[in-house]
Amino acid sequence: MFYSENGLIWKSDLDILTKSAKNTPMNLKSSTDAFLFYLATERGLSPAYQSSVQQSLEWLGRFLEKEKITSLLELGTDELSVFLSSRKKDGINTGSLRVTTVHLKIFFRFLVSRKNFPVDIAEPLLSQKPGQHLPEVLHVEEISTLLDSIDTMAPLGMRDAAMLELFYASGLRLSELANLTLDQIDLDDRFLRVTGKGNKTRQVPVGKRAIDATQLYLSRERPTLIKPKTRSHVFLSIRGGPLSSERLREIVKKRAANAGIKSTMYPHLLRHSFATHLLQNGADLRVIQEMLGHADISTTQIYTHVEQKQLKQAHKSFHPRG
Repeated sequence: MFYSENGLIWKSDLDILTKSAKNTPMNLKSSTDAFLFYLATERGLSPAYQSSVQQSLEWLGRFLEKEKITSLLELGTDELSVFLSSRKKDGINTGSLRVTTVHLKIFFRFLVSRKNFPVDIAEPLLSQKPGQHLPEVLHVEEISTLLDSIDTMAPLGMRDAAMLELFYASGLRLSELANLTLDQIDLDDRFLRVTGKGNKTRQVPVGKRAIDATQLYLSRERPTLIKPKTRSHVFLSIRGGPLSSERLREIVKKRAANAGIKSTMYPHLLRHSFATHLLQNGADLRVIQEMLGHADISTTQIYTHVEQKQLKQAHKSFHPRG
């Protein structure tokens, strides 16, 4: 009875519903802190995911300040819709807007489950349809140029060569590579045991070239980087600590620039290339899904679109009547 014909929940309805809420809801700041704690401890979600959620809720906080809304109980579905519209006007893409919508949905679902909010005002929100933005990939020749360009006899050359070989050979996420530890590598059987999103563990096979490069780094260069407080992370900085995701990103960009790679380089490009090249060479989509650590096969299916796009381009370029 508290829904209008278009499914929205209005502030007037909330005034009535609020009386039945068991607890007084927290403000946005304390609610966000409690939610992030829940994501970390009960859901086991990664720091990167928590950071993404926090960013979405910080934007919501800026919106509330602008609209002079001082309590979460002043919000209804209409206000959330206005917030999302304002983010779209700010220029964020459809994919990012969709992620923000998901964050709002799980945030308010959490508040309702904790009896801190009378009704789920985000439930009626419609997720934005993702645009057909296909991931970029490097050609096999570009990958070879990148990997072969690293001088392993130069300082940190063994480390960077092993890192990029392993990155491309396994399709790991950037955070997974940064957090990789010695006990996760099986050099003999050529496997990585990776803990990904949601604390889910998967095994990823790795090729001989990546294993050889890793073995060389572990035996000859990593020992020179070890300091008294060094832990078991595979890839170390010159100070002996683990390389951050940001530092890994810088290394990938620098190595690509040194190799003369013209494409805009970012670490996830290696993950996209890993998946696309496997698919092009006949790997089963379900196998690729398992190696990437995707929970849903629909996420992996984007690479079939990449392959189809490349096939069309090849046909247009080389067929006599293309």
